[in-house]
Amino acid sequence: MSDIAAPAPRRWVLHVDLDQFIAAVEILRNPELAGKPVIVGGRGDPTERAVVSTASYEAREFGVGSGMPLRIAARKIPDAVILPVDAPLYLAASEEVMATLRAQPGAVVQVLGWDEAFVGVETDDPEGYARRLQQDVLDRTRLHCSVGIGDNLVRAKNATDFGKPRGTFHLTADNWLEVMGHRPTIALWGVGSKISKRLALLGVETVSELAVADPDALIREFGPKMGLWYRQLGRGDGSNVVDDTPWVARGHSKETTFQVDIVEPDEIEAAARRLLDEVLDEVAADDRPVVGLGLKVRYAPFLTKTFTKKIPSTSDREVVLARTMELVAKIEAGRPLRLLGVRAEMAMPDDARDGRTPTRGGW
Repeated sequence: MSDIAAPAPRRWVLHVDLDQFIAAVEILRNPELAGKPVIVGGRGDPTERAVVSTASYEAREFGVGSGMPLRIAARKIPDAVILPVDAPLYLAASEEVMATLRAQPGAVVQVLGWDEAFVGVETDDPEGYARRLQQDVLDRTRLHCSVGIGDNLVRAKNATDFGKPRGTFHLTADNWLEVMGHRPTIALWGVGSKISKRLALLGVETVSELAVADPDALIREFGPKMGLWYRQLGRGDGSNVVDDTPWVARGHSKETTFQVDIVEPDEIEAAARRLLDEVLDEVAADDRPVVGLGLKVRYAPFLTKTFTKKIPSTSDREVVLARTMELVAKIEAGRPLRLLGVRAEMAMPDDARDGRTPTRGGW
């Protein structure tokens, strides 16, 4: 009898991403929509100012995607089914999916949003585990998902794109550059269009080039922390720790798109006050003080500016209102606004995870 212990199963990170999640939930509610170009956004009215929240795969074939103005999407597909956003429905479906993930054997689950999560597992058969997970999600929720399999969070997240729809894909240190090396830097999780353009100005256009880029040049362009972090992304390096600490919101925000541009100062101030009241109601429910403010402004036709400021920690609504009005005063007088947004940043508990991960947008 051998005294040699069997090797422990290897640690893997799975990135689970629901396929066309919002559209898929709407199709479950209305099965007759299956196979049709479905667009979800705003109040479902393409004559109003709103953007696409999601589009079914059939709609994406016509070039419709998230963030596109709804009126443009409607022009691209005149016979598309356009539906209003139903956030409570999507949240309920998401909670069912996440409960299914948490029920997987040995799983540690880190939720990233309604439609995606990291799952940390120890297994000798990550592909088999992923397939069983997909089947369990389908059986319980009737929703399909794709799974990226990696030896860390970065590689698992990037792997998912190659597995869509309904598939799996494996990215590790062994095949990272073979698969990702020739791709543009914007293909990386955490590198958006602005960063990729700045990298291109440094002569860095592909993932392989970023992996070996001059660290001093990156530091000069992005600073010591972010410069080295982008180089690390190019190599696919990063943590393999899936953190299931409950997510805590870092802040709350509200924004509104005006169906008719507003320009009068009193009208702008009143809109900011209404938004701030909604935000502070959510802040009060969290029972944490405000430590920072943000104001998002979109001038007609489509120029967006964001103003931010730190403030001394306070739960006094009048103080927060006064500081917010200081930001409102920065809006260019006489320039029509099509969108206004207000955000309040809150103090974070010492033991909280704020859930911030590399993304391609947000404010």
